[in-house]
Amino acid sequence: MFALEKGARRICALVILVILQAPSALSSRSDEPKWIRISSLHFAVLTDAEAKKGVEVVLRLEQMRAICGLLLLKNKLTMPEPLDVIAFRSYPEYAKLAPSQQGQAAAQGFFLGGDDRNYIVLNVADDESWLAVRRDFAQVFLNYNYPPTQPWFDEGFVTYFSSMRVGDRQATLGADPGGMLEVLNTQTWLPLPALFNMGSEAGKHQGPQQTLFVAESWMVVHYLLNQNKLPEAGTYFGLVENQKLPVEQAIQQAYGMTAEQLEQAVKKYCGGLAAAPAQNSKQGKQAPLPVGASQIPVPLGPDDVGTSTADVRLPEAQALVAEAEVRVPEHRQDAVGVLENLIEQQQTETAIAHRALGWSYFAEKKYEDAMDEFRHALDLDENDPWAHYYFARTKYQMAQQGGEMFPGLANMMQDLRIVLDWNPDYAEAYHMLAMARVQGGGINSALQAMREAIRLNPRNQGYLLDLARVYMAGKKWDAATDLLQRLQGSQNPQIATVAQQNLQDLPTLKKYGLMPQHAPAAQAKAQPSGAAGAADSADDSDTAREPPPDRRKVQFVKGKLISVSCAQAPVAILTVAGGRRTLRLRTADFKSLLLIGAGEFSCDWRNRSVVANYKPGGKADGDLVSLEVE
Repeated sequence: MFALEKGARRICALVILVILQAPSALSSRSDEPKWIRISSLHFAVLTDAEAKKGVEVVLRLEQMRAICGLLLLKNKLTMPEPLDVIAFRSYPEYAKLAPSQQGQAAAQGFFLGGDDRNYIVLNVADDESWLAVRRDFAQVFLNYNYPPTQPWFDEGFVTYFSSMRVGDRQATLGADPGGMLEVLNTQTWLPLPALFNMGSEAGKHQGPQQTLFVAESWMVVHYLLNQNKLPEAGTYFGLVENQKLPVEQAIQQAYGMTAEQLEQAVKKYCGGLAAAPAQNSKQGKQAPLPVGASQIPVPLGPDDVGTSTADVRLPEAQALVAEAEVRVPEHRQDAVGVLENLIEQQQTETAIAHRALGWSYFAEKKYEDAMDEFRHALDLDENDPWAHYYFARTKYQMAQQGGEMFPGLANMMQDLRIVLDWNPDYAEAYHMLAMARVQGGGINSALQAMREAIRLNPRNQGYLLDLARVYMAGKKWDAATDLLQRLQGSQNPQIATVAQQNLQDLPTLKKYGLMPQHAPAAQAKAQPSGAAGAADSADDSDTAREPPPDRRKVQFVKGKLISVSCAQAPVAILTVAGGRRTLRLRTADFKSLLLIGAGEFSCDWRNRSVVANYKPGGKADGDLVSLEVE
């Protein structure tokens, strides 16, 4: 009895101790940032701020997107490169990621572009932080949703958009973004043909001429948008960009007036804006609108944008932030340190951290190290689409630089299919898939994928150049010639040079089935995809054309079968650890795989001793030939 009472007293003391310690434990946990993800139809915001801040960011981004659609006369906008948004609750945390400008980070936010994804990073301690990314936001949607134009139109459009302000019910557009009207009223205008003929270098120079270029471009677009002449502008660009008509002739055909008449119409419109008294806003009690501005109803209000909220574990949030930070050169080393610390501890190790670290290796062209990290990411999460994408991207880059067939071609194509199942609008995935299909002999399917990439990203002239290579691979000589002739007039010097070289090489390719050899540097630029080397058959059907023979030597590995993924059955991907290596081995059909020591294949195998014969892709993957299960 005494022993029971003594034990009870100990338990009571322990409970009291836990209760006394609980507040301090809870306090320490409450000090940690809580991360959430606010998602709408088109955007997802990762934030450590309160939910209403994230909801407001999502609302403003959806509104800006809808207004872009209105201005471009597009019912549907595409985003063929993912856009991630990170919103910090305080300036100190935001400044750790932001690039410095004259020793200090921009106060509100910034846009971080990339060829795999784009980022918007905001400091939501500022109530209108989203204003900082208006110009970049407009440029991104213009790039992906409007055909190629001349530099004046892009400059005018993004400058026009950069003065936009959005409320819950009204948007203000067209205000002078900073001294434009004064420039136009005090300086001699460029003749309109001269403005329209200015090349891609027009907006890059500093000084009075560049200022005049921006101001005049802004005013011409202001006129086109507010006089409902954007359809005529589309006709004009079709004439000058596709049919290569001279500027003055294209103006006459598209606008129904001479260049001089159009210039006078724009100047008259500009004079009317400058002379007009300040307008009253439609809200009555608000301040008058700025000169040149007008109000329109916002296409989407707070009640029109549905959102969902999900908690994000701290290690995942830290890895996601570091994944953006590693893209800012001045912060890369700090981000790598964060990622390495996260990976070292099992409780904080995530697929996100591994793939982000792999990206840093990829950026430094340490491709084998990158592949190892992407493999670790897939070991932790076999369904991570970004890890699959970066696996394929690394193989593609290695082939580009080596001038050889993509290593692990079948695995690469499987990775890209997984990516496109996740994001069917990802243009670069279609592009890489097209070039892989060319290597495998599938010209029709390559054309289909390449055309999809161009539809999603119509201004990417690299895609057009590779489309010409696909035409050459399929012996579609007329189509290849027409496209290359257009591209040799590109304002991108590298595109123009490569197109001209390919045109010169076409007769040799048609006669001998091989492109002539050039100096290594020129060859690397002229044939990054190696597509033309596949032009060895006159038959354009995918089924009739045999793929090139597989001359890879069979290797073997003895070790542990860690896991099997049958997510894309009958395709199976086996993760096998042998010695110091971990391999991802693929079989196109596990039902027909040669098995030894087992009656039938099982997708549930784990931690089994195996001997695998395979043909290597890269150092970390390959195609299974046979599997012995012990």
